[in-house]
Amino acid sequence: MAFDPDELLTRFRDRAAAARDRALPPVTGEGRKELMRQRETDYTDFAMIGAAEWAVEEGFLVLRIDMRPPGDS
Repeated sequence: MAFDPDELLTRFRDRAAAARDRALPPVTGEGRKELMRQRETDYTDFAMIGAAEWAVEEGFLVLRIDMRPPGDS
């Protein structure tokens, strides 16, 4: 099976959506806060990679992620 960078990025976009929509178990207090922080971190990580543009440069897969503030692009 050949590697397809577009499929990789699609999987990360799907994971971001799953992380964002993940239901929280019936946990309260600090446990719930930690689960919410982890859900937000997972969403951010997956969404950033899912939004990347890719290129192969000198044999390396390069993911470019725009880190400029909105409106600065």
